[in-house]
Amino acid sequence: MSVAQSQPIEKEKDLSDCVIVAIELWKIYRLGKVEYPALRGINMQIRRGEFVAVVGPSGSGKSTLLNLFGALDRPTRGKVIIDGVEISSLRSDQLAELRNKKLGFVFQTFNLIPYMSAIDNVEVPMVASGVSPRVRRARAMELLAIVGLKGFEKNRPNELSGGQQQRVAIARALANDPQILLADEPTGNLDSKSAAEVIEVLHNLNKKGVTIIMVTHNLNLIRHCHRVLWMKDGLVEKEVEQSVTE
Repeated sequence: MSVAQSQPIEKEKDLSDCVIVAIELWKIYRLGKVEYPALRGINMQIRRGEFVAVVGPSGSGKSTLLNLFGALDRPTRGKVIIDGVEISSLRSDQLAELRNKKLGFVFQTFNLIPYMSAIDNVEVPMVASGVSPRVRRARAMELLAIVGLKGFEKNRPNELSGGQQQRVAIARALANDPQILLADEPTGNLDSKSAAEVIEVLHNLNKKGVTIIMVTHNLNLIRHCHRVLWMKDGLVEKEVEQSVTE
C-alpha cells in the first residue's frame, strides 16, 4: 500500500513500460471567484497490460481523472503522457486522432445510436477512420462475437438487454484496436448478473493485452484488477496491488 502523491516521476526509465503517466496533475474548476479543486497534484503510472480500478466516494475526482486520461479535458496544471506523448501541447485535431487510434471509451450510459443495429453501432468509429465497408463489417462481426453477441448483429438497442447493450458499447470501443480502454462505471446501470457478464468481458480483454482503467463504485468488481487506487478529495489516498482472480 502506497500513497501515489509521494512518488513523483522524474526518470525516463520509470516510463518505459507505462502507457499513461500523470505528473503533478491538477484540475481546478471555477465558479466566479471561487475555485473547486477536483484533482490536487496527482502523480501516477499505468503500466502496459494492467487492469486498474479507481474507487472512492462521489466527488473524489475519479471521473475527472478518467476524462484527463482520455484527452476529453485539459488539466489546469501538470502533465498527462500517453504512450510517450505529452498531450497538453497537442492541437484539437491531434487529440481527436489520439482518442480515435489509441483510446477506447465505455460509459455508464451506453450511448448507442438507437436507430442503428448492433453491428452498425460497432462500425461507427471505423467509418470515421475511413475503414472500407468490407473490412469494418468483418471487424464488427468479430468484435460482437468476442463480447458474446454472435447472432445479435441485427438487433437494435431496444431489442437488447442492458448488459447486451453495454457489450455492444465495449465492442464499439474496441473497433479501432485501442491500446487503452477507459471505463467509467461500466456496470452502473446493470443488474448483478449483467454486471458480472460485462466484467468478465473486460477481464478477458485484459488477458489479451488491453490496458483497462475502470472507475467503479462496485467493490465486487475489483477482484479482477491488478491494482486498486482509492481516491479521496482529489488525491490518491492509497494504492493496493493484488493478485488477479482468473
